[in-house]
Amino acid sequence: MKLRLRRIARKGTYTIGRLYVSGARFCDTLEDTDRGLTDTMTEAQIRRVKVYGRTAIPAGTYHVDMGTTSSKFSSRSWARPYAGKIPRLLSVKGFDGVLIHPGNTDADTLGCILVGENKQVGKVLNSQATWARLMDRHLVPAAKRGEDITITIE
Repeated sequence: MKLRLRRIARKGTYTIGRLYVSGARFCDTLEDTDRGLTDTMTEAQIRRVKVYGRTAIPAGTYHVDMGTTSSKFSSRSWARPYAGKIPRLLSVKGFDGVLIHPGNTDADTLGCILVGENKQVGKVLNSQATWARLMDRHLVPAAKRGEDITITIE
């Protein structure tokens, strides 16, 4: 399964994007500030630009692991139906523990990707319901079929 995140609004403290699943638009996204990082940069170059907790991950393609149990989120009501397993992006240069999860503002991201509906400036709303739909309709079934799941961020 292929996910694509197209960043469309780069603001001072956040970045709004559109998430596509197998080519079809699925929802909006919210990330930290896009500072122009790419997966072709070295870790040293990324570290010079990155501001911890306030920087979107580098543009590029990443594998998504569906078997990671999040110690931070596993007890949340929205994560319990999935045994606390949260989609995790693998091998993100200069970043660790990048997840796709619910949240509403750039304060909720810490480098992660939030899903929802961008109906207010700088926010995504209905994020828990959007995340559950993403999990139930796409990610969990793909994982059960043994599909390789990737996300390309552009």
